[in-house]
Amino acid sequence: MIKDILLHPVLISVVVLTIAFSLKVLVDKLARYRAEKKEKDTRYIAHNIKHFINFTMVLLLLFIWSTEIQNFALSIAAFAVAIVLATREFIQCVIGFFYLVTTRPFRIGDWVQVGEYYGEVAETNWIKTTLHEIDMRTYQFSRKTIFIPNNKLITSPIKNLNFVKRFATHHFNIVRKDSFNPYPIYETLRNKAKHYCEEFEEVASRYNSIIERKLDAKISGPEPEIHFGTTELGEFRASFTLFCPTDKALEIEHKLTECFMELWYSEATKNNIKG
Repeated sequence: MIKDILLHPVLISVVVLTIAFSLKVLVDKLARYRAEKKEKDTRYIAHNIKHFINFTMVLLLLFIWSTEIQNFALSIAAFAVAIVLATREFIQCVIGFFYLVTTRPFRIGDWVQVGEYYGEVAETNWIKTTLHEIDMRTYQFSRKTIFIPNNKLITSPIKNLNFVKRFATHHFNIVRKDSFNPYPIYETLRNKAKHYCEEFEEVASRYNSIIERKLDAKISGPEPEIHFGTTELGEFRASFTLFCPTDKALEIEHKLTECFMELWYSEATKNNIKG
């Protein structure tokens, strides 16, 4: 018990500090005595000796408290690791924000796809990016708000759909079970598609050229495309591809569907096929 008390770091530290303080006082007295006796300034020698005493004292204190310092350092390290683990998601979100700032894959108001989500960028901050969800089938807002943590923007692909905001390459299919030669209606249907796209043909052509220059790739359009084929089940399928204003895509799809049905049933009647 007594041995433990005598070997306690606090008591040993007090002894070391006392000895160091006493030695420095003794050095001061000896320096003054020597200066008075020999009439010589020896203060620099006293300062050097006291610096050596301080240095030795610090080394001794570090040695005495080395175990406690080591344990304290380990505790600090463990605490730091715990903090990092607890705030990992938050830190990743902040890193994601810096990723957005430096790479600028989109701006406020752009249409984007992040993973499986589509929307217009409404706001970005340190933690999250806010999207107003868009139904890409109808190009209309779904009235839903999507909050995406910024760390998802690092691990998920980001597609900037800003070109789609004004003009879209709109695809749709019409499938029929009837079996007869559909090509007599092809030219009429194609002319109808051109007619519906005629009013914005010039603008679409310019916009198509701009997109091709930006992407450095050939894209479909601005001419409407119609392909006849079959499904995996052998049913007839008409595939339409239109490069048109986003806000007119569904309107033109409806008109072409109506026209197709009229032509289809007219041809089916000629071939004595009941729809």
